[in-house]
Amino acid sequence: MSRFIYLLSLCGFLLFSSCKKNSTPPVKAEDTTLSFTVNGIYNGTLSYKNLPIATEVKFSFTEAIDETNLKDAILMSDDKSQNVELQFEVLQDKKSLSIRSKSPLQSLSRYTLLINNKLRTSSGGKLINPLTISLVTTFDNQDKFPRISDEELLTLVQRQTFKYFWDEGHPESGMARERNSSGHTVTTGGTGFGVMSMIVGIHRNFITREAGLARIRKIVNFLKNNATTYHGAFAHWINGQTGATIPFSAKDNGADLVETSLLFQGLLTAKQYFNSNNTEETSLRADIQQLYENIDWNWFRKDGGQVLYWHWSPTNQWEMNLPVQGWNECLITYVLAASSPTHGIPASVYHEGWARNGGMKNGQSYYQIQLPLGSQYGGPLFLSHYSFLGINPRGLKDQYADYEVQTRAHALINYNYCVTNPNKHQGYSENCWGLTASDIPAGYTASSPTNDRGVIAPTAALSSFPYTPTESLKALHFFYYKLGNKIWTETGFMDSFSLNDPWFSTSALAIDQGPIIVMIENYRSQLLWDLFMNAPEIKTGMKKLGFSSPHL
Repeated sequence: MSRFIYLLSLCGFLLFSSCKKNSTPPVKAEDTTLSFTVNGIYNGTLSYKNLPIATEVKFSFTEAIDETNLKDAILMSDDKSQNVELQFEVLQDKKSLSIRSKSPLQSLSRYTLLINNKLRTSSGGKLINPLTISLVTTFDNQDKFPRISDEELLTLVQRQTFKYFWDEGHPESGMARERNSSGHTVTTGGTGFGVMSMIVGIHRNFITREAGLARIRKIVNFLKNNATTYHGAFAHWINGQTGATIPFSAKDNGADLVETSLLFQGLLTAKQYFNSNNTEETSLRADIQQLYENIDWNWFRKDGGQVLYWHWSPTNQWEMNLPVQGWNECLITYVLAASSPTHGIPASVYHEGWARNGGMKNGQSYYQIQLPLGSQYGGPLFLSHYSFLGINPRGLKDQYADYEVQTRAHALINYNYCVTNPNKHQGYSENCWGLTASDIPAGYTASSPTNDRGVIAPTAALSSFPYTPTESLKALHFFYYKLGNKIWTETGFMDSFSLNDPWFSTSALAIDQGPIIVMIENYRSQLLWDLFMNAPEIKTGMKKLGFSSPHL
């Protein structure tokens, strides 16, 4: 009996003990808030710029944190949405956390650091204030590529830029795509630049003469047999598969006389270059000549007026109503129109329409540099590039200007504006300059000193090599050695960039790539200038307009 009572008492004790243990309240989960610093600084925002590539973010918590799932709770990604591997250091009290990238960050790059509600405290509480922090690194002055001689660098830039036209050209028409993502949309003027680039490619042994001839033959065949024309002129954009016009804008769905001029600047240069008497080259010359003679330049005077008009459409007629008047990129249009052996315009159209009887003169000085022609500060630099891929401005004069002075003054004013940098844009300097038409963030614009959006386009300085060799070489060094990891690609430099945010274009454009390779070659050898200026019809046409030059 006593043994039974003992066992009963023991069971009661154990039951009482068990109930007492289970009734102990659980530890309360404490939530936490955080504060942070970036390299020891809190600036009152969630955005930090001009950071070194070795940057530390330090979080401070009101409660000790659980360090077992930090990789899920704290994430960093770059501007391409690629994850960045992080290293964490939890301090002894577990209320502080240091975060660094395992590898140095890239310069001039944007990163996003996220700390989310997967973070837990040691007691199982949650993070009350998850954060997303923007981190932007600063410029890193280290060379991104090994140094090579300047001649090697010029050849490298030409070779890579050439690939835009050779490797990325439309497979059926051979014409240049408008940009590197434009599919079947090919560009008439950009194709003219591409033809000139192919001549450089042969000259520099990037391709054989036979290969270059075959590609240009393909382009000419397509223009002759497939592409729609309007009184002999071509549209701005063409479907590279069918030859049909692709409207450039609602009413611009027909002829573009300026784009046609840029195309034939290239084709007439090719006609001069392929001068052998064999069947292929003879046939190419004949077809180019026929296409040139088909252009009815006088039609674009709109009923015999004293100015050329840029557009004509079979559905909208002359509604675009844009006269081609100087000073701008269109000098080549009047030169080709005057040089035509079949539909040549009289000199009066040049003087009254283009030159406006002297109305295109400027004569003002900017940065102590007198500008003979054009708008205030000269406008975007492409105005001094497009027509002068073939027309040699050295020693070229007429009653309105010395064109060697004009082109150099324009480039130097643009350069000095960027060096002076009145709008205090990040990066503008004697090494980083050049405002012209290019992509900008969320758009496209013709940048200039009077329309400065903080965006530099490499084509501006590099296509100015014949005018400003010293200043252009400094820019080339900067673009390649200092920014090469951001803007240098298999097809040359990307279109444009801004160091303010920073922002880098992901596109390349035919009308920006072409002048780089062509004008570098004109600087090095005058190859394209010599070819174009020696065309018999060009000599006749330019003299007709009143030009004098040692090259005519």
